[in-house]
Amino acid sequence: MALLAFVIGAAAGAGALWWWAVRGRTVADITAYDDVASRLGATQTELAAVRAERDSLQDRLVDERQRSTEDRTVLQMMAPLADQLRQVQHQVTTLERDRVEQFGQLSQQLSVAAEQDAALLRTTSSLAGALNNNAVRGTWGETQLRRVVESAGMINRVDFSEQVTSGSGAAPRLRPDMVVHLPAGKSIAVDSKVPLAAYLEAQSLGDADSPADREQLQARQRELMRAHSKALRSHVDALAKKEYWEGLPGSPELVVCFLPAESFLAAALEADPGLLDDAFAKNVALASPSTLLSILKGLAYAWRQELLTENARALFDESRELYKRLGTLGGHINDLGKSLKTSVERYNSFIGTLESRVLPSTRRIQDLDPGLAQSAAAESPSTVEATPRVLSAAELIPAERP
Repeated sequence: MALLAFVIGAAAGAGALWWWAVRGRTVADITAYDDVASRLGATQTELAAVRAERDSLQDRLVDERQRSTEDRTVLQMMAPLADQLRQVQHQVTTLERDRVEQFGQLSQQLSVAAEQDAALLRTTSSLAGALNNNAVRGTWGETQLRRVVESAGMINRVDFSEQVTSGSGAAPRLRPDMVVHLPAGKSIAVDSKVPLAAYLEAQSLGDADSPADREQLQARQRELMRAHSKALRSHVDALAKKEYWEGLPGSPELVVCFLPAESFLAAALEADPGLLDDAFAKNVALASPSTLLSILKGLAYAWRQELLTENARALFDESRELYKRLGTLGGHINDLGKSLKTSVERYNSFIGTLESRVLPSTRRIQDLDPGLAQSAAAESPSTVEATPRVLSAAELIPAERP
């Protein structure tokens, strides 16, 4: 028993030692297994990540290849566009260079324009100051009148005359600024002296800032324009009283009052609409440059028609004279034909006498002396059968000429 107990105890101890050793190895193995398993799981995870990254890289590689192919296709398609872009860039560069040059020229032109504006302002100021002088204003009006008349194609001292003194005897001697010659020896007077003081004063008014000042300025301008129309009406009355047409031969009862600018007449008619009709009622025609130019163009056309009429009349007279001379020529031709007919008849009578009276005696001589006949033989001339042609045209026969 003791031995059995010893054996059993030894066996139990050995088994316990073995179990402990085995358990220690098992725990170590389990620990190692767990470590290997964890490392394997990490490795598998890393492998899965690597595989996923590989797949992603493959997808990216495929995308990059596809994108590269598409890029090459796009680049091939955009090659003409690139050429056009280069051309556009070249054109933009050229346009930019031209713009810089044009900007420089524009700046230079603006400088010249500024200088011209300054000179124009000085000239305008001097002109405004000169127009305030009645003598200078009258000279300017006469100059404008001469330019308008010359623009109509009329010639000085031929179609019009300046500063012509009219009137004779007890009638007052008047001197209109211009006399325009009309067809058939007629003429019409033109006056270019117009009062412009109120109009120039109205134009010299400046601008106002406040509404009250602006309204007052406009009221002052309207007042000055009414004064301008009133002064022009007074001038029309003075021209009507002068009666220029009384001292001009063949002149219609009308005198033309010339205003050197369109605005002078427009402003007066705006302030006094009945001025034009009242002036016509007093035998005064208010004419601006365009109106006078139209009138003179009509007169020039009338002159041309008059000249054509004179030429036609002269041609008619020459034609009548030629017609008379043609009739005289026809009479001479008729006499010549009769003379030729008489000559032919006398020639034929001479031939008939020769053949019936002279040649028979010649033949008898030939019969008496053949030798003498051969030496004195003569041919019998032939008669003329043609007769002169009788005139048939009525223009060439004096008795039948219309």
